[in-house]
Amino acid sequence: MISEQPVKWSFSFALMSKVKDYFQLSKFTLSFMVVFSSVVGYWMVPGLTVEWYKVLYLFIGGLLVTGAANAVNQIMERRTDGLMQRTAKRPLPDGRMQPAEAAIAATVMALAGLAIMGWCFNWLSAGLSLISVLLYGFVYTPWKKWNSFAVLVGAFPGALPPLIGWAAGSGTLSLGGWALFAIQFFWQFPHFWAIAWIAHKDYEKAGFRLLPSREGPTRYTAIQVIGYALILIPVGLGPFFLGLSGRYYAGISVLAGLFFLYRAIRLYRFCDAKAARQVMFGSYIYLTVLQLAMLADKVKLI
Repeated sequence: MISEQPVKWSFSFALMSKVKDYFQLSKFTLSFMVVFSSVVGYWMVPGLTVEWYKVLYLFIGGLLVTGAANAVNQIMERRTDGLMQRTAKRPLPDGRMQPAEAAIAATVMALAGLAIMGWCFNWLSAGLSLISVLLYGFVYTPWKKWNSFAVLVGAFPGALPPLIGWAAGSGTLSLGGWALFAIQFFWQFPHFWAIAWIAHKDYEKAGFRLLPSREGPTRYTAIQVIGYALILIPVGLGPFFLGLSGRYYAGISVLAGLFFLYRAIRLYRFCDAKAARQVMFGSYIYLTVLQLAMLADKVKLI
C-alpha cells in the first residue's frame, strides 16, 4: 500500500507555493505599507470615533484594491519583468502563473476591495480607490516606457491612499485630506528617483524611463531630489497649520525634513548607488516618522 504522507506533503507544498505566488502578484509587503497610509488618513479625521473593526475593514479593502493594481501592473509588464534580474522570478515572467489566472485574481481583488470600501464606508472612498487602480494599472504602467513624465503620473495614484482613508472617515474631500495627499505626492519624486537610480541598468534593459535626465544617474537628477526634499519641509507642516496635529508634530516634521534633505545633498555630492540607497531608505524613514508623529500628536477636538 502506497503511503499517503508524500501525497499530503506534495499537496501542502503546492498550496504554499500558490499562496506565495499570489502574495508576489499583489506585492503584499508594498501593499501593506500603502494601506497603512490610508489608515493614517482615516485616523486623522477630526472628531472621528475610531472603531477597530472599521480599521480592519479598511486594511482588508485597501489591501485588495492595492493588490489588484499591482496585479494589473505585473500582467502588463510580464515581458519586461522577465528582462530584469530583480523581477524575473515573479510568477508571470517565470511561467508559474498564466495571464488569464492573474487577470481573474486582479478582477476579484478589485471588486471585493471596492465593495468593502463602498458598503463599509462610503462610495466616495470606493470611487477614489477605483481611480487609483485605473491610474496605476492603465496609465502609469504603460507610460513608464514613454518618458520620465511617468513619475508625475504615478505620483497621483501613489498619493491617493491617505485621501482615500480621509474620505472613508469623513465622507468628504476637505483640506485635511488634501494636506495628507500633498505630503505623499511630493515625497514620491525623490523616493522613485532613488529607486530608479539604483535599478538604472535593469530599467534600461526593460526600456523604462524614470529618471529626469536622459543621461541616466547624474547630478541633474540629484538636484531634482534636493528640490523636492526642500518642498517637503513646508508641505509637511500642512497638518499643523490646519490644526490636525500639534507643535510636537511640527518640530518632528521639520527635523525629519532636514534629515531627508541631508541625504538628498549627499546624493548630489557623491552621485553613486550607495547615496541613492540612503535616499531610498531615508524616504521610508521620513514618511513613517511623519505619519506616526501626526497620529501621536493629533489634536483632539471636543
